[in-house]
Amino acid sequence: MSTAPTADAVVLVGGQGTRLRPLTLTTPKPMLPTAGVAFLEHLLSRISQAGITHVVLGTSYRAETFTEHFGDGSGFGLEIEYVVEDEPLGTGGAIRNVYERLRADEVLIFNGDILSGVDLAGLQRTHRESNADVTLHLVRVADPRPFGSVPTATDGRVQAFLEKTTKTPATDQINAGCYIFRRSVIAGIPADRPVSVERETFPGLLRAGARVFGHVDRSYWLDLGTPAAFVQGSTDLVAGVAPTAALPKAATHDCEHLSLPGSDIAYDAVLTGGVTVGTRAVVGPGAHLNKSVIFDDAVIGAGARVDGSVVGRGARVGAGAVVVNAVIGDGAVVGAGCELLHGARLWPGIVLPDNGIRFSAPH
Repeated sequence: MSTAPTADAVVLVGGQGTRLRPLTLTTPKPMLPTAGVAFLEHLLSRISQAGITHVVLGTSYRAETFTEHFGDGSGFGLEIEYVVEDEPLGTGGAIRNVYERLRADEVLIFNGDILSGVDLAGLQRTHRESNADVTLHLVRVADPRPFGSVPTATDGRVQAFLEKTTKTPATDQINAGCYIFRRSVIAGIPADRPVSVERETFPGLLRAGARVFGHVDRSYWLDLGTPAAFVQGSTDLVAGVAPTAALPKAATHDCEHLSLPGSDIAYDAVLTGGVTVGTRAVVGPGAHLNKSVIFDDAVIGAGARVDGSVVGRGARVGAGAVVVNAVIGDGAVVGAGCELLHGARLWPGIVLPDNGIRFSAPH
């Protein structure tokens, strides 16, 4: 007779990733190539390392992408189930939407676009020792103003959920998007309607006297919601700054770059800062790549410079072109001698001709 797992994991991956367009026009944000594999593989590798094998993915946008890649999870040492969200339900509603697939009393919830170094075993220990109904991972940041802050008492009990402010917040602790719920608490979230876990579920639990605790640390933490953050996360994974057990074993890898099998990199090209070069991608002579992500089948011309940028699948950067802090969509072309700068985004299939044009996003 099989026994119920001690803990389940739920990963919320339903968002459309609009801030990352054009990269997410065809690919959900958690499936974007990040340090050589789909980003979600890095998170799942850490869940597996924590001894959790049953994972439920809450999907919506391009849901089939997840099932096609991960299947039943056996290839990743996991058992993966899927629940599709037909209409936006908010974080709380998405958590309630997977309730019927849960088996354990202890449920770890992850936002699928957060790269985190939290000690999951330590998070679980805090939850159990506090006899908590809900435990939140809270991370200390230098500037908490862009985030909601969460003050705690000396015993770790959460006191309030404060909205973001332009003034000095009461604490430098912010909600890091990773929680442990008792399964019975999830059952109490209203079903079949949008629910904000931050604005409705958590404040409601505090008013009801539930035991809500924080696990506070200064671990690595990054929301991959913007192109700059996506590049930062990928390069931090390559450089070993962010933890993962999912870097591709067949890749050529050191702290400066990771190149996948089938890539073609000229002997005098310079790759620094945690660059990833995808399968069948070509990097020409004298090119200089720094802190960037080059997707499969892309071509970087001779003497080109790519810095802090993403070059999409099959995209081309012409000889001598300069691409800095920019995004080039799949199949787009930056002509020889062109400059793409300052947050510019080139949509898929767009071609900048070989005429030395300089293009930058409006400031």
